[in-house]
Amino acid sequence: MSSRPEPRLTPELLLHGYAQGVFPMAESRDDPEIFWVDPRQRGVLPLNGLRLSRSLARRMRRGGFEIIVNGDFEAVVAGCADRSETWINAEIFDLYTSLHRMGFAHSVEVRHEGQLTGGIYGVTLGGAFFGESMFSRRTDASKLAMVWLVDRLRLGGFTLFDAQFLTPHLASLGFVEIPRARYRAALATALERPGDFVAPGAPAPVQEVLQRNAQTS
Repeated sequence: MSSRPEPRLTPELLLHGYAQGVFPMAESRDDPEIFWVDPRQRGVLPLNGLRLSRSLARRMRRGGFEIIVNGDFEAVVAGCADRSETWINAEIFDLYTSLHRMGFAHSVEVRHEGQLTGGIYGVTLGGAFFGESMFSRRTDASKLAMVWLVDRLRLGGFTLFDAQFLTPHLASLGFVEIPRARYRAALATALERPGDFVAPGAPAPVQEVLQRNAQTS
């Protein structure tokens, strides 16, 4: 009796996993195996709790950069994978590209003089945003992407920003850890909300973003 091959991970199965509170990873870019992760402690950002340092606010006011939404999603994923160690293998790259074409994955990009210097990408379901990865090729580029991403999530009616794991870098921006049960409850609530990543339109001007952040923090 021959055994059936393991079913391949599809974009639909990926979305189902997110809705259940798990997410996929690979051990490395060269490892074809993908496994589901369900952390006991989850890194999340209270959407009224983004911390903007004075130096970052000054950097925003100086300008000299451009924020773009969904301009080159594949380049952002490639930028996130462009490091010595990464969990983004070829199948994961293709899956998220498919989710982007389906309208469930999005990117916020930072460009200097036309060149992509940083960005963030993630998945949306209802009022939940599942942050996957970010990268920076210039000082503060990923932080700038984060600021405009959070502003967009607030405007779009999102209630949950899931960062998966808490790192010192994320903690400095206001992310916190919550236990699995609390995360699952927040996820269930968020999935019932009609978040819209595209509805806010073009990225807002710097002063508007700063003002809204001051009002909500």
